[in-house]
Amino acid sequence: MKVKALILGFGLICSVSSFAADELRFGVEAEYPPFESRNSAGELQGFDIDLGNAICKAAQLKCSWVESSFDSLIPGLVAKKFDAINSAMNITEQRRKSIDFTQPIYRIPSQLVGKEGSGMQATPEGLQGKTIGVLQGSIQETYAKEHWEKHGVTVVSYKDQNMAWADLLNGRIDASLVMSAAGQAGFLSKPQGKGFGFIGKPVADDTILGSGIGFGLRKGDEAQKKQLDAAIDKVRADGTITTLAAKYFPGIDVSVK
Repeated sequence: MKVKALILGFGLICSVSSFAADELRFGVEAEYPPFESRNSAGELQGFDIDLGNAICKAAQLKCSWVESSFDSLIPGLVAKKFDAINSAMNITEQRRKSIDFTQPIYRIPSQLVGKEGSGMQATPEGLQGKTIGVLQGSIQETYAKEHWEKHGVTVVSYKDQNMAWADLLNGRIDASLVMSAAGQAGFLSKPQGKGFGFIGKPVADDTILGSGIGFGLRKGDEAQKKQLDAAIDKVRADGTITTLAAKYFPGIDVSVK
């Protein structure tokens, strides 16, 4: 009986392991349209959601989603709460100290959003005495603290971007630094965005802003990286990334140079 129980137990473990190997749990912060958000029915939607499903299909995997605040995504990945981060996370050297990444999939510039005619410029001098909102744990937060806060600009971090938009509307902050697509789709294209616009050109610092957006992976997870990189190559070659970008980011070149 003991031998039979052991055999049954081993078979159950193998079955669970086999099922787990066919499923990819993505960690996502669902308050950042058009990358990821929930629709009126409470369903996840957005560029990263469609992209993740397409890549899972190409890799013959089943997708599932685990929600987390953005600044908790890397700790959650390391703690094995999910298998990969799919949440518009830019690949940077700072993040590479904690996790690995797939190849870059797409790239979005970062721009400042504020009142039209405010006279602000996206420079330390042009933001003197101003308060800038950023998403907590984002590269935009790192950029603003490094380039602006040291020169007397106040930087306020938010758990999700919608909180920053609310404070921009009520005047608690003067502008918010975001990925341009998030600024356009998540705020400027909506009725509440009337009278606001992009301030200056996209900011630049490849060291902080990274080489593009990819999926975050646990250190040393080479098998999963190989599998996902191959699937990314497929969806790039068949035009899926270009098609999704045209749907969610019209007019924005998302190609990785």
